Amino acid sequence: MGDEGYQRGLGTRQIQMLAIGGTIGTGLFLGAGANIAKAGPSLVLTYALAGLMLFFVMRALGELLTYRRTEGGFAGYAREFLGPFWGYATTWTYWVIWVTTGMAELTAAGKYVQKWWPGVEQWQTALVALVVLFTVNLISVKLFGELEFWFAMIKVAAIVMMILVGVGVLVFGFGDADAGVSNLWVHGGFFPEGGSAMLLTMQMVVFAYLGVELVGVTASEAKDPERNIPRAINALPVRFGLFYLGSLLVILAVVPWTAFKGGASPFVVAFERIGIPGAGDIVNFVVLTAALSSCNAGGLYSTSRMLRTTGVNGDGPRALARLNGRGVPLLAVFISALVMGVGVIVNAVAPDKAFAYITSVSTGGIILVWGVIVVAHLVYRRRVEVRASYRMPWSPYSNWGVLGFFGFVVATIAWDADTRVALYVMAGWVAVVLAGWGFVRRSSGRVVEPVPLEESGVG
Repeated sequence: MGDEGYQRGLGTRQIQMLAIGGTIGTGLFLGAGANIAKAGPSLVLTYALAGLMLFFVMRALGELLTYRRTEGGFAGYAREFLGPFWGYATTWTYWVIWVTTGMAELTAAGKYVQKWWPGVEQWQTALVALVVLFTVNLISVKLFGELEFWFAMIKVAAIVMMILVGVGVLVFGFGDADAGVSNLWVHGGFFPEGGSAMLLTMQMVVFAYLGVELVGVTASEAKDPERNIPRAINALPVRFGLFYLGSLLVILAVVPWTAFKGGASPFVVAFERIGIPGAGDIVNFVVLTAALSSCNAGGLYSTSRMLRTTGVNGDGPRALARLNGRGVPLLAVFISALVMGVGVIVNAVAPDKAFAYITSVSTGGIILVWGVIVVAHLVYRRRVEVRASYRMPWSPYSNWGVLGFFGFVVATIAWDADTRVALYVMAGWVAVVLAGWGFVRRSSGRVVEPVPLEESGVG
């Protein structure tokens, strides 16, 4: 392990923006189009329900973080309260989730750039984006935080602008769209395709919230985490309400839901229908920024920190635990970027394949990770007498409600033929994790206890 610890390079504004940026990505900007086509205006209820469940998950994680911060964030709590295997499994599963999601984001970036330069191959854009973000993550956590701050700022400003323009269309009637709040119910009702169609959108909706847990990963590099982490989590309902529910309600009121389809951003469609010059290019820039932001914060930052945790806790080679002079896990960043480079190859060989499969696999994996957080919190409540002042409301009932919700989402993944393959992939991953655990136990010859931050080199 390196002598130098993580640098506390993430300030209040960067933590706040990272919390926002982690929950705004292609799941909203692209995935919402297909979901609107499936369920109509009732999709808003799906986002509201998923947002409520994820708020409880984050309150559970926040309570654990204020109780004691450990190396690896939520993986450390899995190790402490559920046992070494669950710490190991959570760490590697989270790494795989974001590596594959990073591949999807690079693919999306390649598609967005082709709107302006059709002659540029997807793999070329993916390669350039990966190299740039890799370099940024090598320099320092402060530069990473600054880049992510501006990525998130662009997304936030764009969504706020979209909402304000949409409200202006509804109130003052400018633009070419057939706008009106009645669009929420006149085209077949609020549930035009029935309640079952609404429920079957749950997989992509849950994927849209992937990244909200990044606040827990950043805790070790945050300034004054006891104050900043709860503030970021407490603001989530407002963010969910504005960025998800608010934006969807506005565009569904401005444009009838029947105008949307899969494969196209509903934001682009809405602004083109309004008739604003250059709207398509503006929104295309925003969704490109969203893809790069997700790849930066989740694809490289969180995966490298999780990979470093495997070296600290004995779940991987010790060399992964080393930090360079700037407090960056150099080898972990390099390996994560190298594996994400597989996405560049996929873009070169089969540029039009597998986005839906990748997102469904990521959803299955993140449900496992979120579920581990909730269960670890349940065990923490039973074992620890002196608890944190920042608590999850209505526990343990809220814990069990969240776990039941996750079980339902898995059932919807199994129900849909397009996403069912994710369960097969996850079954294969479970086999890999089990086989790897046997190797880790034999090679390390020890059971590693949870590592508090002050003992893991975090300064």
